[in-house]
Amino acid sequence: MSEGDPMPPGAVHRSLPHDSADLHVAGTALYVDDLPEPPGLLHCAFGHATDGHGRLVALDLDAVRAAPGVVAVYTAADIPGDNDVSPVAGDDRLLAEAEILYPGQPLFLVAATSTRAARAAARLGRAVIEPLPALVTIADAIAANSLIEPTQVMRRGDADAALFAAAHRIAGRVEMGGQEHFYLEGQAALATPGEQGEIHILSSTQHPSEIQHLVAKMLGRAHADITVEVRRMGGAFGGKETQAAAFAAAAALVAATTGRAAKFRAARDDDMVATGKRHEFEIRYDVGFDDAGRIEGIRLDLASRCGATADLSPAINDRAMFHSDNCYFLPAVEIVSRRLKTHTVSNTAFRGFGGPQGMLGIERVMDAIAAHLGHDPLAVRRANFYGPGRDTTPYHMRVEDNVAPELVGALADRAGYDRRRADVAAFNAASPVVKKGLALTPVKFGISFTTTHLNQAGALVLVYADGSIHLNHGGTEMGQGLHTKIAQIVADVFAVPVDVVKVSATRTDKVPNTSATAASSGADLNGMAAYNAANTIRDRLAAFAAGRFGVAAADVRFTRGGVIAGGDVVAFASLCRMAHLGRVSLASTGFYATPDIHYDRATHTGRPFLYFAYGAALSEVAIDTLTGEHRVLAVDILHDVGRSLNPAIDLGQIEGGFIQGMGWLTTEELVYDDCGRLRTHAPSTYKIPTANDRPRHMQVEIWERGHNAAPTIHRSKAVGEPPFMLALSVFSALTAAVAAAVPGKGMPTLDAPATPERVLAALRDLRAR
Repeated sequence: MSEGDPMPPGAVHRSLPHDSADLHVAGTALYVDDLPEPPGLLHCAFGHATDGHGRLVALDLDAVRAAPGVVAVYTAADIPGDNDVSPVAGDDRLLAEAEILYPGQPLFLVAATSTRAARAAARLGRAVIEPLPALVTIADAIAANSLIEPTQVMRRGDADAALFAAAHRIAGRVEMGGQEHFYLEGQAALATPGEQGEIHILSSTQHPSEIQHLVAKMLGRAHADITVEVRRMGGAFGGKETQAAAFAAAAALVAATTGRAAKFRAARDDDMVATGKRHEFEIRYDVGFDDAGRIEGIRLDLASRCGATADLSPAINDRAMFHSDNCYFLPAVEIVSRRLKTHTVSNTAFRGFGGPQGMLGIERVMDAIAAHLGHDPLAVRRANFYGPGRDTTPYHMRVEDNVAPELVGALADRAGYDRRRADVAAFNAASPVVKKGLALTPVKFGISFTTTHLNQAGALVLVYADGSIHLNHGGTEMGQGLHTKIAQIVADVFAVPVDVVKVSATRTDKVPNTSATAASSGADLNGMAAYNAANTIRDRLAAFAAGRFGVAAADVRFTRGGVIAGGDVVAFASLCRMAHLGRVSLASTGFYATPDIHYDRATHTGRPFLYFAYGAALSEVAIDTLTGEHRVLAVDILHDVGRSLNPAIDLGQIEGGFIQGMGWLTTEELVYDDCGRLRTHAPSTYKIPTANDRPRHMQVEIWERGHNAAPTIHRSKAVGEPPFMLALSVFSALTAAVAAAVPGKGMPTLDAPATPERVLAALRDLRAR
C-alpha cells in the first residue's frame, strides 16, 4: 500500500466470502472420501437388523466371511473395550448384543477390500430373532408409559386457578413429524493406525473430542492415543453431533485390529435408516385468556418420540420446554414434558434442538386464540409479548434484551402487513378454489448450551516470523462459515488482512476437550477463545516494540498501515521477525467460558442462556382446495444478529435456515411401517425443498439496529439455529388459508408437515363440522 492510500476497513463486520467458497464451486474442497486412499485400505459396512424389536438368538455369518473381498467380520464379542458409542447414557451399542432395539440397528461389521464388496457381504448375514412387542408411535409409548427418563414439569404461578378464572378457555392439539438431516456428505470416517497403538481418525463430525473419547474407551486406550481431525463437513445440521461416532468407531476398530487403514462411507439408504432424526412431537394445550387474547393461564403437554435410547433427548426436550414461550409472557404456566421410549432409531440433535417443536406449539395457541375471538393473529401475538413487568420466563429467567416488539413492528411496516392482509382477504372473497393465507410470526431463541459445562472453548494461535498466522480452534466447519468468521476476528486483533490467517483442520491434538459445534455457539465460544489467544501474542509484541523503540506498551498501536510505536512505523511482518530474533514467544492458547449462566435441572429454574436472538418473518401462501397442493408465494424476513461479524455469511444462514424449516413444515415426511421400519429412506421418497420451492419474492434483511448487550465477541449474535424457526410463519399462513376455505368453522386441525394430503384432511374436517 502506497503512502496516502485510504486504509481498508477492519476485518470484522465485513461481507467476506466463505474461505472455501471457490473450492466448493470448483469441486476441489476435500472431504473424507476425496482424500487419497492409503495402500491396503479396508472398507467398512454394517450388517443391519431388518426386523424390529426382538431377542437376538443367533447370528450366522458364514456366508459373510466367505464372500469375495472380505478380510474381517466383527460382532460385539470382538470389541476389546466398551461396546458403547453413546454421548451420555451409555446405552448405544456399536454392535447389538442380546437385544435388537430397532430396525436398522447394526448387528455386525464387515471389512473388505472395496466398498462394494463390504456392502454386498453385509447383506448376507442371517439373524435368528425372537420377536418382542414393539412400540412404534407416540400413542403406543404413552399407552405403555414407556419413557427414557421421568416426566419433567416446568411451572410458574397457579395454572389451574388462572384457567378456571379466565374469561375464555380453549383446548387443542398439534402434531409435528420428524426430519431427516439430509446432509450432502453422508457419514464418513477414515482411520489410520500409527505407532504404539496410536490411531488417527478423519471424521465428518461436529464433535471430534467425543469421538476421541468414545474410540479410546472402545479400544481400551488413553485419549492421547487417539487423534480426531476434521477439515470440513458437507453439511451436518446436528446429524453429526452424536451420530458420527458409530462410523468412526467402526473404522477405528478395523484399523486397530488389522493394522491397516479403514474407511467407512455409509450408503445413503443405510445412513437414513440407521441414524437419528428430529424428534416427532404431539403438543396439547389448555389456555385461558381475556377479550384481547392475552393469556392468563396455560398448560402445555409435550410428548416426543425419543426412540430406543437416550442419545441427547433429555437436553432436546428440555429446550423444547424452554422455547414453549417463544416471545410471549405466560403469567401462570405449567409445561409437562414426556420423553417417550420407542423401538425406533433414536432421535437426535437437529438444527434448533427441540426449540422449533416448542415454538410451533405456542404459535398454534396464538392462532387458535385469534380464531376463537375473530382477531388479527398478529394483534394477539403483540398482546402477549414480553414487556415491562411481564418479563419472566417459565424457567424464572428475566428477559432483559427484548427487542421483539420493535423488530416485529419494523417488519410489519416495511413489508406492508396491513395492506397485504386486506389484499389477501379480497383475493379469497373472489377466488372459489385457490385460497391465500398470511402470517407474521416472531422468534426468540436462547443462546448457550443448556448443559452448562459445555459452554467452553479453546484455540491455538501461532504467529510465524514472516508475519503469517496459523489458527486452530475447537469448532468444526460444516459450511456455516465458522472458520471465516474466526479468521476475521484474529486478523482484526493484529490489524492484518484476513488472507494472512490460515485456519487449519480441527484436531484433538491441538485443542483438547472441546464441545460440539452446536447450540449456535460456534462463533461465540471459539471466536472469543481465538480472540484471547491472539491478544496474548499482541500484548507480547507490544511489550517488545515498546522496549525496542523506547515507548510505553500502551502507546504501541496495531493499525492496517503498520505497527506504530512513537514516531516509528514498522510492518507487522518486520516486527514479528524482530520479536523472533529477540526470543519472544509468538504462540499462545486461548480459552473462553461463557459467563453468568447457571441452571438447576431438578427444579427447571435458572439462567440457561447468556442472551436471546430475535427475528420475525411474514409469509404469504396459496393452497389449491381441490388438490391440497400449496406454494409459498412471498417471504419477508427481518433478523437480529447483533453486530454481524460477516453480513454475507449471516444472510446465507438466515435464508438457508428458513428454507430448511419450511421443508420440515411442508414436504419432508418420514413414513414408518408398523414394525418401525423407515420407508422413506431415499431422495425418491423423501422430499427436501428444491430451488423451485424458494418463494419468488424473498426479502431477507439483517436488522440494522441489532446490538448485543451481552459481552459476546464484537457484540455479535448467533445465527445458526434461530432462523430455522422463522418458517413457523409458513405453517401459520397455511393454517389461515385452510380456515379461509371454510369460513366460520373455527381452527383447522392441520398438522405438520402440511402435505397436500394433510391439507385436504384439514379441509374435510372443517366441512364436516
